Amino acid sequence: MRIDVLTLFPEMCEGVFGTSILGKAREKGIALLNAVNFRDYANNKHGSVDDTPYGGGGGMVLKPEPIFAAVEHLLDNLGGRSDSADQAPDTAQEKSANPRIILMCPQGRTFDQRIAEELAKEKHLIFICGHYEGYDERIREHLVTDELSIGDYVLTGGELPALTVIDAVVRLQPGALGNESSAVTDSFSTGLLEYPHYTRPAEFRGWKVPDMLLSGHHANIEAWRREQSLKRTLERRPELLEQAELTPKDHKLLERLKAELNETCIGSRSEEEKASF
Repeated sequence: MRIDVLTLFPEMCEGVFGTSILGKAREKGIALLNAVNFRDYANNKHGSVDDTPYGGGGGMVLKPEPIFAAVEHLLDNLGGRSDSADQAPDTAQEKSANPRIILMCPQGRTFDQRIAEELAKEKHLIFICGHYEGYDERIREHLVTDELSIGDYVLTGGELPALTVIDAVVRLQPGALGNESSAVTDSFSTGLLEYPHYTRPAEFRGWKVPDMLLSGHHANIEAWRREQSLKRTLERRPELLEQAELTPKDHKLLERLKAELNETCIGSRSEEEKASF
């Protein structure tokens, strides 16, 4: 897999690209990670990549020329998309045969594990990261294939969101993780939050590891972990249960867990009412 990030601050990306899972994936040749300063493609002597918006208003808008030039240079060198600067593919089928060009912006689809798994199947991803007020709309209309957001909050630029997506995608590549099963059992990979983890010592400051995990009975341990995963999801992110793949046994467990949760809530309210007198 190849990933290129178009940014005004390549040093932000390079530091992350050389660290932890991404660094190991890069060393092994699993992922070719590259940060490109699109200021190098400015078409003026001052290296300006932004300008004031037509129609007035505050802030600066990223110009289309350096973004288009940077992407086209990448694709020309790799034998990628042959579309001209003024013409992008019109159909989804045409787009699917080309690198995914992703604009990080608040208006995009909210990134989740399903999108990570979708992007992990691609051979080449290009991320466009901006600062300033926004992008010239022609970048959206005629260059990008996808727009992604990582949530409803404001950040200084698109680099941190892009790096978040890249980390989630690269760790899904075969060989990227030391333990391949980690990617399968992580939170959201199964549609549920992950179960609790414990390690040595078996007792710390009076807090003990659950006896089940010390039993050595693997089938029972797996059943315990599944129940804990369902319980944690029910308590913290119940909306995830609507899309999760659940077995009949899971549904029975959830019925019991919901009943227990309701009893706990009723008990808590009773204690609060007593304390108020």
